[in-house]
Amino acid sequence: MADNLIDDLRLAHLLADNADSITMDRFRAQDLSISWKADRTVVSDADKAVEESIRRSLATARGRDAIHGEELEDFGWGPRRWVIDPIDGTANFVRGVPVWATLIALMVEDRPVVSVVSAPALSRRWWAHSGGGAYTGKSLLTGRPIHVSSVNRIEDSFLSYSSLGGWVKSGRGRQFGTLLRLSKRTRGFGDFWSYMMVAEGGVDVAAEPELALYDMAALVPIVTEAGGRFTSLDGEPGPFGPGAVCTNGKLHQAVLDILTPDDGEDSLVIPRD
Repeated sequence: MADNLIDDLRLAHLLADNADSITMDRFRAQDLSISWKADRTVVSDADKAVEESIRRSLATARGRDAIHGEELEDFGWGPRRWVIDPIDGTANFVRGVPVWATLIALMVEDRPVVSVVSAPALSRRWWAHSGGGAYTGKSLLTGRPIHVSSVNRIEDSFLSYSSLGGWVKSGRGRQFGTLLRLSKRTRGFGDFWSYMMVAEGGVDVAAEPELALYDMAALVPIVTEAGGRFTSLDGEPGPFGPGAVCTNGKLHQAVLDILTPDDGEDSLVIPRD
């Protein structure tokens, strides 16, 4: 399968190149237009422009493929489906924080097999395809292989997360508080970056309680091809939730065990660092 996916990976890079041009042109723009969606998350004109651009390109290059994105209606059906998050980290984008990225994935029979995560404001890009390994770099020609860490104890691990409030709402606040206390170091890097740092070996665990398919699909091939594991909070492999647990593999079962709900009162205790 790996050889059959190379053309799709090249296309994903081209889509990311175009997305980068749009997002960097609008990043910190004085006339950036923003609005609020029904779920009270923010969306900008750049989000919409990126997704529209990617969809137009896919209509030409892969007209038979289905498309699922954050901002527009699903298109098509069939075994091949492109999954797009035009700007993961829009809240950062609109505030001028450079931690945001375009996430592009191809799923075949509901399995993510190609992905590109492009964060132009950080001058970073990551990509992978099934059986081909995971890489970081500016292009296919300059990619550097990446691999997860070898840390095998929670007490020695670095943990990254996005928000604390979501864990309380998920009913696993006390469990997540335990994970925070047991970890050696915790940082709220958030969004895509937590997972890319797991793939690179700089972080050992990343977890979030509430994510959508477009948040996760592009992360899975990069993490797993780098030697890690990506599952739901219940331990099911892949990007279908609920939530996500991403580790270097060695720590995965221990993290799942800690996050397992019980009948106790749920409260979140913030650790001292």
